Parts: sequence; structure tokens; C-alpha cells
Amino acid sequence: MAEEIKLMKGNEAIAHAAIRYGVDGYFGYPITPQSEILETLMAEMPWETTGMVVLQAESEVAAINMVYGGASTGKRVMTSSSSPGVSLKQEGISYLAGAELPCLIVNVMRGGPGLGTIQPSQADYFQTVKGGGHGDYRLITLAPSSVQEMADFVGLGFDLAFKYNNPAIILADGIIGQMMEKVTLSSFQPRRTEEEVIQECPWAARGKKGNRKPNIITSLELDPAKMEENNLRFQAKYHNIEENEVRYEEFQCEDAEYLLVAFGSSARICQKVVENARSEGIKLGLLRPITLWPFPTKIIAKYANQVKGMLSVELNAGQMVEDIRLAVNGKIKVEHFGRLGGIVFTPDEVLNALKNLFNL
Repeated sequence: MAEEIKLMKGNEAIAHAAIRYGVDGYFGYPITPQSEILETLMAEMPWETTGMVVLQAESEVAAINMVYGGASTGKRVMTSSSSPGVSLKQEGISYLAGAELPCLIVNVMRGGPGLGTIQPSQADYFQTVKGGGHGDYRLITLAPSSVQEMADFVGLGFDLAFKYNNPAIILADGIIGQMMEKVTLSSFQPRRTEEEVIQECPWAARGKKGNRKPNIITSLELDPAKMEENNLRFQAKYHNIEENEVRYEEFQCEDAEYLLVAFGSSARICQKVVENARSEGIKLGLLRPITLWPFPTKIIAKYANQVKGMLSVELNAGQMVEDIRLAVNGKIKVEHFGRLGGIVFTPDEVLNALKNLFNL
């Protein structure tokens, strides 16, 4: 089928994009505010059309381990959850990274800590970007700010995951997951044949056939020297990703004297802040990281030579602001503004915070 234009929620866009991309399997568990991903997949019944497996696991822990099993065979597999559920998946995510298995994870964030609230939040930045599980690993992290990007980042996430044999994650928030917008859905891609899977993933475990030695997928290595060698290889891969896969968007930054840095739904609000500020004669710009990891460190460092100050705007107590401060290396003042508990700030609140923090 050709491209289609539809009105849908961000969560629904994830599901439709997964079917159209030719995903082999989805394993998940319901939790607000991302339950529509699983619900939409069940309603669409792709196992009857594309052959995609859709399974509600008995828990988040079971779901991520099903992803581990599916990914080890070279299949395109994914899962989704929200903040507390992703916490439960952390051990499995670390295993996936340690075994260098490509897969896609979706986190539609809600407020915490603990069970917290079902309202939107961006407080899982540390958990995702800094690696919430154990060990020295990284997740390729995409932060959509529209329903269209929720759909687009499914294919992009899988492409990057298989390019680098590394898990990728779409880090959205409850606003983007629940809001409705017009979406252009890509045409259907056929699922890969077994021959194509073998060609793309020669490392995959396919069981023993005849006298062929089976590939073994594991993140376990008891020899410290070999484990260090593995980790050094991981770090070299991460450096390669940092050099080649940084994505960001600039909004009226050319002549900016002050810069907002925001991702996801916060970036949408900040576009209005920039417009309001400029109507008052304040030369304000917005930098939106699209990849939270790799983080756009170099471009932020460049703007530190141009602007007088930066304001990190996040729906949390201040997490991304740490990476911004590292990037500017003390050259300029960097402040944070955010709301907690699921409260979404207004453009006026952000602009007033900017004026107060920088004495404008």
C-alpha cells in the first residue's frame, strides 16, 4: 500500500509505523500513557497481514527478555513501556547492549519517582541517556517532538540499531504519546526473508543445522582481559556513533543572544517562547536535540561562543542541563527551568523565568 495521511495519537503512530516498516515482533505490557501502542497493534492484527508477532507478555521483565530472544535471531523486534515499566526492563536492556543486539525500545515518560503520576514528564533522561542499567553502555536515543516523528523514528531507530548492532530507544513523553496530529504513514515494506536476515546478520543465532556450529549470543565473559577488550570495542563503537549520528534542529538561532535548549514537547512550547521573546526585542533562539545520545555537544559548544546565556527547559528537576553545562565548559551562564508532577509549563512561564534568571 502507498503512503496514507491519517489523524492519530503519537502512540498509535508508533504501532502503525512498526507494521509498515516490516517489524517481525512486538512484546509489551500495558501501562499508561503508552498502552495504545499495544492496543493498536492488537486491533490491527498484523499477524494476519504482514506476519508480525504481537504478544502481551506477563510482565515488563518477560517482555524485554522476549526482545532479547527475538533480537538474537536477527529479527526486527521491539517493546514499549512507560517510566516504571522501563525501570523493570533495565537489566534486560543492559544484556541487549552487552550482547550487541539491535532492537527498538519505546518509553513514553510519566512522572515519578515511584508510581508517581500518569501525567507527562521528561524525568527519564538520566535513566536513558546515562544508561539506567549496569555497566558501561549507551542507547541510541531519539526524542520526537511531534506525532509525525513518532512514526518516522520507528524506521530510523531500527536502521541505526542494525547499523551499529546496538539497542535504540524512542524517548517520548506523555504529551507526544497522547496528542493527536496529522501523520503521513510510509508505504508498507515487506518483512525480510530468512536469506536477507542471514545476509544482514551473520552473527545471529539460528540453531544448529547439520554439522554447522551454532552462533552463541551472550553478554557473559568471565575472562577479565577479554571483558575489557569487549568494553573497549563498545567504547570505540560509541565514539563512532557520536561522530556520525548527532541530530538536532535550530530555530531562529542565527542572531540569538540567548538560547533555549529543549527536547520533545518542551521544544514545541519553546518555539512559542522564542516568538514571544522576539516580539519584545529579546533575541532568543531554540536548539532542539533530536538525538539525546549522541548529544549535540559540539553545536552547543559552538553557540557558547555566540550567546550570553542558555536556559535548559525540561519537564523535570534538571537533567539535560548537566550535559549542556559540560558542553559549554563554563564559558557562559547555563540555567534550568522546569515543572514537576505532570504540570506542563506555559510559554509565559518560560519567558518570565528567562528574564528573571538573566536579568533581562
